[in-house]
Amino acid sequence: MASKVAIVTGSNKGIGFGIVRGLCKRFQGNVYLTSRNEQRGKTAVRKLKEESLHPNYHKLDVTKKESLEVFRDYIQKQYGGIDVLINNAAIAFRKDSTMPAIVQAERTLFVNYFSLLSTCEILFPLLRKGARVINVSSNLGHLSQIPSSTLRNKLKDKNLTVEELSDLMTQYVDATRQGAQLLKWGKSSYAVSKVGVVALTRIQQRMLHDRDIKVNAVHPGYVATDMTAHAGPLTIDEGAQPALYLALDAPDSVRGEYVWSDNTVVDWEASEMPKHVKQNPVE
Repeated sequence: MASKVAIVTGSNKGIGFGIVRGLCKRFQGNVYLTSRNEQRGKTAVRKLKEESLHPNYHKLDVTKKESLEVFRDYIQKQYGGIDVLINNAAIAFRKDSTMPAIVQAERTLFVNYFSLLSTCEILFPLLRKGARVINVSSNLGHLSQIPSSTLRNKLKDKNLTVEELSDLMTQYVDATRQGAQLLKWGKSSYAVSKVGVVALTRIQQRMLHDRDIKVNAVHPGYVATDMTAHAGPLTIDEGAQPALYLALDAPDSVRGEYVWSDNTVVDWEASEMPKHVKQNPVE
């Protein structure tokens, strides 16, 4: 029987590193820590080996198609398939960033949405029947973060396609280029990208349902990482827990959902986020 394989993108530090650590402790198979910087990735692997954990490493830059294809071919040759794929790689500009809004929009959407999409398009053919995919989003990925009701209706449309969603994400970048994004899209490119991730998750679940593959999006909580200037109250291991729950413990009935940091399924379409959680102040 082929060895099981779990992959975590962008996992040399932060929540991704915590997810790899958790998988190494419990997943019955090969766990891949990946990073675009090989030296940092191998340093992260050494840290885990010092804890008597045994992750595998492969360089992977989700923003580069060639890197994704090289990784795909390697996994195909070595294992023949993927059992768990956790799309964690992402960027965020801080609130006090002086980068122009259009630069923030272009870079954030490119990495957080479009690169995640290309990662899935290239790796999904390797998903085994019954595989689990977890797309790491945020509480800012809740649909209520989009001010325009027209846009919200488009994003939650049960018949929305990947092409239509990608077009909406491009429309946001174009609106930002014209300085016309605030009224309809809000002030946060990070929020738009993570809303896009949840909308994509719902589409992917529809597409993969017949293969018994579970695709879910997760809000990991406000975690102390480089992305949050280490201001979050949660450790990376605590932030890893909801993704680990979806990868290892969630019932098969949880599919196409938006899962909160306490492992509960949240209504993504609700008019407000759950009240007991403060808004993540990344942006």
